[in-house]
Amino acid sequence: MPLWLRLYLAMLASLLLFALVSAGLFHLFGPDSAQRRGSEVLARLAEQALPPADGPRAAQQQALERLAKGVPGSAALYSREGELLAAVGTPPRLDARWSWSARLADGRTLVARGVHPLRHSGGGPGLWAIALLLLALAAAAYVVARRLTRRLERLQHAVESLGTGELSARVPVEGRDEAGRLAESFNRAAAQIEALLGAHKALLANASHELRTPLARIRMALQLGRTADVGRDIAELDALIDEILLASRLEAPQPLVLEDVDLLGLCAEEAARYQDVHVEGSPGPLRGDHRLLRRLVRNLLENAERHGRKPVHLALARKGGMVELRVRDAGEPIPPDEREHLFEPFYRRPRSAYTGGAGLGLAIVRQIARRHGGEALCDADGFLITLANSGSGH
Repeated sequence: MPLWLRLYLAMLASLLLFALVSAGLFHLFGPDSAQRRGSEVLARLAEQALPPADGPRAAQQQALERLAKGVPGSAALYSREGELLAAVGTPPRLDARWSWSARLADGRTLVARGVHPLRHSGGGPGLWAIALLLLALAAAAYVVARRLTRRLERLQHAVESLGTGELSARVPVEGRDEAGRLAESFNRAAAQIEALLGAHKALLANASHELRTPLARIRMALQLGRTADVGRDIAELDALIDEILLASRLEAPQPLVLEDVDLLGLCAEEAARYQDVHVEGSPGPLRGDHRLLRRLVRNLLENAERHGRKPVHLALARKGGMVELRVRDAGEPIPPDEREHLFEPFYRRPRSAYTGGAGLGLAIVRQIARRHGGEALCDADGFLITLANSGSGH
């Protein structure tokens, strides 16, 4: 059964239950109930005005005429056995449909017609009004149910389109309810999937291009018999493949291996591999992935070694729940229009004298920083890396 039909039937059932309860309350406390209480009061008054049940019929006729004087309609008084004792106008029968009756304590019944219009007006027209109200509410419920389920159907079509490879599939966000928030979540997820697959395509395309260079050199060296150059080219090829694989793994939502890392000590260890690199800052543990944090520091230092100028300074500071790592060298500042491009995969600065590397080092730095709840930026003072002190674990 379609969802919209189930919603619609549930609404109709609720409306029907509401109508039945309302009708019951109307019967108990509405005009008919008031009429019954009024009948009891009038019955007590009639008992006082009428002669006893065994009194002469003439006396009962006179008493009934006095009661009905000035009151429109007709009236009749019946004995316990249903015999007509007195009447005013055309006597209504005991079982007359649109009549008012009151049973006296001695068994007699006083019947009147045209005296209590509430009984007549409270029947059929009230039921018709309830029926029309139910129809109006049923129509409104249908509109609401279809409006909601059409939004879910559009979301279903978008999910199916995304599953078939249409990465640009999106759904319009209508309203601020759960369905609207679900549409927003789908659009965000679809955009992330599109960006992730686009990045993977670009990575594969650039990787295939970058791999050709060392492979071509290896092929040439083997043809010329220069085996001494093969080892260097294989090492470069191995480093390139390692960076490509690491960049690809960082894109996948795999959990980090969290532990307490002495980031200041780690920076000192990596700085010892280079000349004229100075490390300063306050010691303290950082919750993060030791292997990835070491790779982050190493890539920053390799970037400074290739493109910067000695001396190189690493400064570690703690601000609230964040750890800041500042890397600066004595070279000229990066132009503002190039700073953000430095973190793009396979990006190489124009007019750069250095031609080695694949251009993945800083892209990996940013990925590692973001996996640790931080960010990697470049400004006039060099590179600024922020890391959340607790680690994200995602």
